[in-house]
Amino acid sequence: MAAAGSAVGLGNIWKFPYIAGENGGAAFLIVYLICVLLFGLPLIMTEFLIGKRSGKSAYGAFQTLNGNSRWNWLSWLCMLTAFLIMGFYFVVTGWCFSYLTEALTGVFHGLSMDTLSSHFEAVVANKPRMLLFSVLPVALTAAVLWFDVNTGIERLSKILMPLLLLMMLLMAGCVLMLDGSNIGLQFFFRADFTKITPTVVMEAMGQCFFSLSIGMGALITYGAYMPKTQNVTATSIQVIVLDTLVAILAGIIIFPAVFAFGLNPEEGPQLVFVVLPAIFEQMSFPWLSSVLFFALLCIAALTSTISLMEVAVAFVCEASNGKLNRHKSVLIVSAGVIALVVLCVGIPFIFNYFDKVTADIMMPLGAMGMCLFVGWCLPKNGEKGVLHADKGIKHIAGKIYIAALRFLVPAAIILIFLNSLRIL
Repeated sequence: MAAAGSAVGLGNIWKFPYIAGENGGAAFLIVYLICVLLFGLPLIMTEFLIGKRSGKSAYGAFQTLNGNSRWNWLSWLCMLTAFLIMGFYFVVTGWCFSYLTEALTGVFHGLSMDTLSSHFEAVVANKPRMLLFSVLPVALTAAVLWFDVNTGIERLSKILMPLLLLMMLLMAGCVLMLDGSNIGLQFFFRADFTKITPTVVMEAMGQCFFSLSIGMGALITYGAYMPKTQNVTATSIQVIVLDTLVAILAGIIIFPAVFAFGLNPEEGPQLVFVVLPAIFEQMSFPWLSSVLFFALLCIAALTSTISLMEVAVAFVCEASNGKLNRHKSVLIVSAGVIALVVLCVGIPFIFNYFDKVTADIMMPLGAMGMCLFVGWCLPKNGEKGVLHADKGIKHIAGKIYIAALRFLVPAAIILIFLNSLRIL
């Protein structure tokens, strides 16, 4: 549940629906599911195996496994990627907390769709308010990380993740009773294969990386905390299934409502914040529905911010060679994150730049490094082999897995790079 919480977050509920809406709905969904199976599963397994085999976070894992410091650049890349993502991700989390307070005070009652759209723009433009609500989740995340993984992250995730899924199922049931919702379901599930273009494929690959938290060392850190008896293959599949289920449920909630209210599915990043308040007004208990949903949207965001900050905290702890304990590391990382949040709130260009450079360059580059590290630089079998960390990978499956890391996944990452550089 902790690892699923790392993957499940705003990438599923906030970003997936509007990216799918901009790229053909069902056409994007089909390509995304293929990307998750072909690229997402091997990469999640790779991060878990690196962490479990080394027993270290992203900082010490590569040197521990390889015996030299030539791969330390990958450790620093993972930490920097997680750090920059936190800069803009906490700002988006601040949007969620701001909307939660407005739901509590009944601000959305009686607002039209046009008014809701302009309201979102006004909320984002209010920098003092956004700074306050962006720093709040930093403090909450730091409070969870103050404790160790079992008493902090795991205990919280085992409660919040099932609660999130239950609320989303209830929301989906309410939305499907709206007049015109069937058109939205057709948009999301009836594939028009002519809509599958190179752009759709590239967007699906990029969303796969962002949604599954791949390429920034978060799952390496969680892998280091795994019991030696835990099956990496089974855990990876479970994480992917839960992550994809949440993304699909978000689509089932958003797109029927979009078409029921006559909106454009290509509304963009504000889609969730404009459509959902309108949905709540159509329900029997609008105030309660809006409060519960935005509370759980905040929870989904926090399960991801916890894993992001844990990467940096574990990195600082290990890099200090024991001079900084967990509590001091949490305080140092929190101060650095708040500084980034101030920059992202104050300068929109930095917000967009961090989002773009981490998703298009740094996460794929980190994933490429891990593929090359495990696929080519480590022994594959025997006591020193990375596959020895998981008894669930049989002989033939292991060969397929290594082949994917050596050839298939790097080829896909190269395509993402070419697309982000506008070469492809």
